[in-house]
Amino acid sequence: MEPLKITKGDAASPHAKGPKIIAHVCNDLGGWGKGFVLAVSKRWDAPEVAYRAWHRGRSGNDFGLGAVQLVQVQPDVWVANMVGQRGMRTGSGGPPVRYDAIERCLEAVAGHAVELRASVHMPRIGCGLSGGKWSRIEPLVTGALCARDVPVTVYDFD
Repeated sequence: MEPLKITKGDAASPHAKGPKIIAHVCNDLGGWGKGFVLAVSKRWDAPEVAYRAWHRGRSGNDFGLGAVQLVQVQPDVWVANMVGQRGMRTGSGGPPVRYDAIERCLEAVAGHAVELRASVHMPRIGCGLSGGKWSRIEPLVTGALCARDVPVTVYDFD
């Protein structure tokens, strides 16, 4: 099993050799504009454009909780748009994070990572605007990715 690495830095600018997947959590409303996605959009337009088109066409595609969209942004870098958040605000149903959806997303990302022989890089997904707890997310990351020997680095932004 590959150990989970936690470091300081920017997950949108991973420091690793070889193919890389940058994974982050999106909402199921098609909203893009707060949190980690701002760092992604600062570097590349394609992930936001693809996500918005994916959401607009949701009646004819797989967009929804637990779905993943992989967007190539450089020859050896992909961004994984993972739909793991119901809505954008905490309400009577609690915070928007959906742990079961994030788990399904991570399993899909693991398949892509194995196929591409890529490492995976992420912030503490599901713990910012989604309102999740890292103590619940970390076992999902290690179970889906590290257990399949996928190198994973989690970045805490300075």
